[in-house]
Amino acid sequence: MDALRRGAVPESGLDLLATGLGRFERAVDEELDTVAAGGSVFKAVRGEYGSGKTFFTRWLGERAKRRTFAVAEVQVSETETPLHKLETVYRRLTERLATASFPPSALRPVADAWFYALEEDALADGAGEGELPEAVDRLLTARLAEVSRHAPAFATALRGYKQSLDTGDEATAAAVMSWLGGQPHVAAAARRSAGVRGDLDHFGAFGFLQGLLTVLRDSGHAGLVLVLDEVETLQRVRSDARDKALNALRQLIDEVHSGRFPGLYLVITGTPAFYDGQQGVQRLAPLAQRLATDFSTDPRFDNPRAVQIRLPGFTEESLTSLGATIRDLYAEGSQSPDRIKQVTDDAYLIDLARAVGGALGGKVGVAPRLYLKKLVGDVLDRVDQFPDFDPRTHYKLTVGSGDLTATERNFAAPSPAASADDLDLDL
Repeated sequence: MDALRRGAVPESGLDLLATGLGRFERAVDEELDTVAAGGSVFKAVRGEYGSGKTFFTRWLGERAKRRTFAVAEVQVSETETPLHKLETVYRRLTERLATASFPPSALRPVADAWFYALEEDALADGAGEGELPEAVDRLLTARLAEVSRHAPAFATALRGYKQSLDTGDEATAAAVMSWLGGQPHVAAAARRSAGVRGDLDHFGAFGFLQGLLTVLRDSGHAGLVLVLDEVETLQRVRSDARDKALNALRQLIDEVHSGRFPGLYLVITGTPAFYDGQQGVQRLAPLAQRLATDFSTDPRFDNPRAVQIRLPGFTEESLTSLGATIRDLYAEGSQSPDRIKQVTDDAYLIDLARAVGGALGGKVGVAPRLYLKKLVGDVLDRVDQFPDFDPRTHYKLTVGSGDLTATERNFAAPSPAASADDLDLDL
């Protein structure tokens, strides 16, 4: 509720709020099963602003965590996380890596769990206490043999991390783990101690991702769900950077389909303009071919197993249904649940949905964030705290510029005049 009050997508409990996602459950669960069995999956999610793309990916992440997957959500941006610099994407991945047991960044707990699993396997193979370090090192080399062909520095750094821990050098161990996470500017002494040089580059990022997937699998995780959110921002970058980013995305998709990343479920999100416009996917023909999906049929018959799926967006009916779900959840934690349900009945929820949609130029589909923010923060909180508060009498919806995102402000702006005769001048 606090997240909704701030106009944000909650980090957990999304199954309670899911509206209209039931059609995707079977396909998503089948794909997670495929990844858990050693396969890899790529999925593109399309939807207009406000259709729930971030909600969908976090809902997917929650389902994955319950199946022992690790999850990472990366926001693509021109300055912070440019897609054509995969070393930066990998770094953000490790910073945002989370599991059911550990919040971001879960990289070090995952590595520690992996070494613990190696020790258990070595002991099960009959290694004594004195032979344990050598036995663990042999297992480490064997498990990362395939990764070492492409990124030998990953296995070397892991071995250096373990040696630092064994000698009690916590500072060096932490520095080496930062280097494994793709962080730049790690102290040269720590890198020398681990036997590695330089910083991770674009070409080494793929190898490090392979290594991370191996560590995740051997430490008891089913795989990794990686979300690249807001990929449509590529449309606003310089043309040379955009072309590099689109090609990097094409390359990443090809590597997923080639089987290089067993245990990876890669998801990207974007607007229809990104997938269909000349400044997005269509700019690179090979990428457009890989993402091509027929959306000319009735949305009711969209294929949830397709490489690209679309979110239909909210209608007044579905928005009101979501509002009723939120109201009922709020009432369960209130001291006067009956009053909350009575004062904010379904008829009032419909009126509020229409008012918010009207404030956004009649675009109900882009209203969920603002609608839920107003419902929780302006209405339900007051009904809960003030016994004589009646939203129909004491509350009038106001939408200031501070309430709106840049996109919402565009929808709220009045339509431009069609001609000079339409301008109302005060003379």
